[in-house]
Amino acid sequence: MTTLDDAVALAASESGLAVVSTVRADGSVQASLVNVGLLAHPAGGEPVLGFTTYGKVKLANLRARPQLAVTFRNGWQWATVEGRAELAGPDDAATWLDGPDQLRLLLRDVFTAAGGTHDNWDEYDRVMAHERRAVVLIAPTRVYSNG
Repeated sequence: MTTLDDAVALAASESGLAVVSTVRADGSVQASLVNVGLLAHPAGGEPVLGFTTYGKVKLANLRARPQLAVTFRNGWQWATVEGRAELAGPDDAATWLDGPDQLRLLLRDVFTAAGGTHDNWDEYDRVMAHERRAVVLIAPTRVYSNG
């Protein structure tokens, strides 16, 4: 049986690159490549996947239809994590998020969980705020793989 840790480990050498698939209004699938990390949920502490996003497509899909799949791979090995998106951002209030400073720190936490580093955190914070980045947290409901 594949675990959440097993799935995330597949992409460790590639800064957590994974394919995130959301559902469009017409029922078709929208997929994109993002950096995904494993972290503790800020409110409850349970393990969740996290990534950041902005713009219209992925966020609009997740706001309307929060189910999604995240697929990690390494060579021919792959693992998929299914779950529901929980959004936290300037346009997506989370009851457990207490203000913009907590969002700023959560954006950093998700970025580093996905293998990111930065030599100017103030600049990172400014760009995230300017782009109105949201955090997407995924509590897994199903994990499966080809291995």
